[in-house]
Amino acid sequence: MASSRDRQRKLARAKLDRQLARRAARARRRRRIQAGVGAAVVLALIVVGSAWALGAFDEDPKENAAAEDVCLWTPQDATANTSLKDVGTPATKGLPTSGTRPMTITTNQGGPVTVELDLASAPCAGASIAHLASRSFYDNTKCHEITAEGALRCGDPSGTGLGGPTYSFYDDENVPVQPEASPSASPAPGQPPAYPKGTVAMMANPPGSNGSQFLVFFKDYSPAKPAYSVIGKVTGGLDVITKIGALPTVDNGSGAKVKPKTDVVIQSLTVGEATTAPAATTASGAPSASPSAG
Repeated sequence: MASSRDRQRKLARAKLDRQLARRAARARRRRRIQAGVGAAVVLALIVVGSAWALGAFDEDPKENAAAEDVCLWTPQDATANTSLKDVGTPATKGLPTSGTRPMTITTNQGGPVTVELDLASAPCAGASIAHLASRSFYDNTKCHEITAEGALRCGDPSGTGLGGPTYSFYDDENVPVQPEASPSASPAPGQPPAYPKGTVAMMANPPGSNGSQFLVFFKDYSPAKPAYSVIGKVTGGLDVITKIGALPTVDNGSGAKVKPKTDVVIQSLTVGEATTAPAATTASGAPSASPSAG
């Protein structure tokens, strides 16, 4: 019969063996876990690296462009200027910045007059006019001036030259550069006019901020220092604008004989959807009038 000491040694040895077995099992599990984690990390790095190489993390320029403000609209105080008309504000994001947009003007003097708005050169003007047209802002308003420069001035519901929407936007979107233009308003030899016949441009009022007023030129015009933003060109009905330009004028109340003696009323002004076709421009940066316009 084994002594009590021998039994104790055997029990201690069995206990030690069990402890060693448990430690070994834990070590094997730990190594398997570590191996699995390591493999997962390596696989993740491979996937991320492949995705990066394929450009998955590159920013989409179209999404960025849509997310950024294309145009900013500055509020105007309608209480200080009662000639302003509140029809809301255009969107600032996701506006078209390429191609063209058709505009159609029908007046009591004839029409329609069709215009191609240049969204690539004047996206904010195009967005503003489209917004205003969608609110019938221009409908049943008078073109209140035939300018000395040879343009019909329209777009002020008040007919005073002081009106517009309750917002404005910067006025240097697409101002032609005429470094060689002479003070006599005649282009230098070989230099095309800054504002060819048929040009449509914004009329900033007050100076430095555009609103709703625009000019339609029925004559070539080349000032020494162009100031009007070119926004498009007449593509049809230029003869109507030319006929209006020949109307007699009377004093507009400020001593300037520029008001048409016969009322010139915009019965409707509409703007269609944007297209991708680029607008043709002259060497001066201004859209050229179509030879067949009219």
